[in-house]
Amino acid sequence: MKSSYELSLEQTLCEMLSGEALEAARFITSDEEINHWQELANAVSIRRLGYNDHGPVHMRKVAINAMKMFNILKEEGIQPSMVKEDTGSYEDSRIAVLLASFLHDIGMSVGRQNHEISSFVLAERIIDRVLNTVLPKQLLRQITIKSVAMEGIIGHMTHHAISSLEAGIILVADGCDMEKGRSRIPMLINNESRVGDIHKYSSSSVEKVTIEKGSEKPIKISIEMSASVGFFQVEEVLIGKIMASTIKQYIELYANVIGRDIKRYL
Repeated sequence: MKSSYELSLEQTLCEMLSGEALEAARFITSDEEINHWQELANAVSIRRLGYNDHGPVHMRKVAINAMKMFNILKEEGIQPSMVKEDTGSYEDSRIAVLLASFLHDIGMSVGRQNHEISSFVLAERIIDRVLNTVLPKQLLRQITIKSVAMEGIIGHMTHHAISSLEAGIILVADGCDMEKGRSRIPMLINNESRVGDIHKYSSSSVEKVTIEKGSEKPIKISIEMSASVGFFQVEEVLIGKIMASTIKQYIELYANVIGRDIKRYL
């Protein structure tokens, strides 16, 4: 059963969408198989491995982050690759980004190592099913959307180079989910020290991540934290994703410990 927070995130996402993208989002969030893969990914991530949230809440937050950036870039006249290359519409690009957002981490159900490859393999059939439902008898659109969604999935860990703007959005949207709620359950249930604990401790100090229009560049990302350990999330996770992203030139990045000077990175 979905939590009230998951339902709230879904409502926020749906309010950002219309048309076929909204239909796709509603189908994805209500799909039993997708939800089960997400829940299983979270169980393995948190309970078996002691990592942060990689489940339903995380993937919904990534989708919201991605749509915020997508909309800002569109308002600034920056076209996604499918539109720029005349292979698809804005609606097609949105659907590709949504699919990647909701499926990029389902491979955590298999394990952490190379989980983007596991996600890629597991998502392939699911994407076909979603697109056959939302865009029936539209094979060319299905193929193009699928290719971009798959790129977003395989590229979200920076181990595989990406080239589309859509996949670049996924990289940054994923990295921006670092607020302390993501590490709440791991902090409660895992008391033993483990390799990789810096991720949950650093994430637990991040109070707020804001994505909005920038003054010098289209997108402004601001991170507020309660302790300096949160800079690990910025410097070792988010910046790496931004630098590997096709939207890096469009981003201003700021971070600070609350009550102290703001540091600008980009």
